[in-house]
Amino acid sequence: MKTMILVIFFASGLFSCKKYIQQQEENAVIKIMTSGVWYVHAYTQNDTSITTTFTGYTFQFLASGIVYAIKDSAKVATGTWVGNVDNETITSNFSGATDPLDKLNSVWKITDSGPTYVVATATINTNNEYLYLEKQ
Repeated sequence: MKTMILVIFFASGLFSCKKYIQQQEENAVIKIMTSGVWYVHAYTQNDTSITTTFTGYTFQFLASGIVYAIKDSAKVATGTWVGNVDNETITSNFSGATDPLDKLNSVWKITDSGPTYVVATATINTNNEYLYLEKQ
């Protein structure tokens, strides 16, 4: 009986530890994304650069899951974002957005990242998309 209690105790402790670590990772992602303003450093669609369509745009991510698209210092759209540490993805959506912001509506697989950049890929309407966000 004591062995069973010890196993349950340690198992619950490991689960709590794993959950704590996961929460710390999620907090780190939120801190990185919400500190500063981001811009599209590079965007390719099927290996063709369309980065210039994002000229003048910056993005402000909030911890509440809101993201603002800002063009020439004015908020032009409000969207949502969700980071998933387990899947290494960021989902973004600018509901009702037109070109170029509608190109950001997807689940993006993060392929590389650091405190000042995020590189991600997605397949949108059979197009292979590549996004490189950088912090200003």
